[in-house]
Amino acid sequence: MHTNPPNGYRGRLAPSPTGLLHVGHARTFWTAYTRAREKSGTLVMRMDDLDPERSRGEYADAAIEDLRWLGIRWQEGPGATGQDKPGSGPYGPYVQSKRHGIYRDAFQKLFRRGYLFPCRCSRKELASAVSAPHEGQAMAADDEPVYPGTCHHLSAETAQLPGPTASRYGPETANWRFRVNDGVAVEFYDEHLGPQRFVAGKDFGDFLVWRKDNLPSYQLACAVDDAAMEITEVVRGADLLKSTARQILLLRALGLAAPGWYHCTLVADHNGQRLAKRHGALSLRSLRQRGVTPMNIFSAELPVLP
Repeated sequence: MHTNPPNGYRGRLAPSPTGLLHVGHARTFWTAYTRAREKSGTLVMRMDDLDPERSRGEYADAAIEDLRWLGIRWQEGPGATGQDKPGSGPYGPYVQSKRHGIYRDAFQKLFRRGYLFPCRCSRKELASAVSAPHEGQAMAADDEPVYPGTCHHLSAETAQLPGPTASRYGPETANWRFRVNDGVAVEFYDEHLGPQRFVAGKDFGDFLVWRKDNLPSYQLACAVDDAAMEITEVVRGADLLKSTARQILLLRALGLAAPGWYHCTLVADHNGQRLAKRHGALSLRSLRQRGVTPMNIFSAELPVLP
């Protein structure tokens, strides 16, 4: 990982290729692009494709095409402007599915420093942990549920990895959670929404960092990548405010600096329902086919479709 502070502003676009981008994504990514451009900074494209069951190459290609159609340009990662080799840049690879070793190293650091415990909860309870909380089908409407602390008391030795390995307790020996103590408050300033404060045990609980099927969680991968790519400001939706609190704890535990934060107001349809990828009619691809222009996408009112 790079440890020296970067020179100037570094923002990022981090679409998950689990469906087509919609109007809400467009407005958030446009904000990220605008903030980077205003600061004469660098914008990075990273594909957050950790979910093997839902991620598709065609969705990744569509995201790049749709963002270009909107007029958004970036300087590093897949589809970067002026890059001879797609996906090239000094902080690659820019696809999360190719960064497994980096996440595993972070897991080992957290384990050695005593932040993790093995979790015996069911697969159903863990199914959404590799996806962003607003996309997981098994999660609550706005965030993952507060973990009740079922396995909080367990020690790492409970995992009992059989057989000789380089590390006795590897990620694949159990589902691993980051231990937080009730009452711990995480505070940060958001450049759009102002001061934020979330309390462990009330707003969030012990959260998953690694699944037994050898996949890092969204929280771990996102925090590690933003630090490794020297992102100075993360622009994303307000539905990820609690995720920011979790990622700040991970960054502190790893001894890494946290970026700045800008959480965009969520976009709702004409019925007041927050947009999600299941809103196929409001996908950028569908709107383009109906003749909607980028100017319409960024107008105050969403197009009302028949």
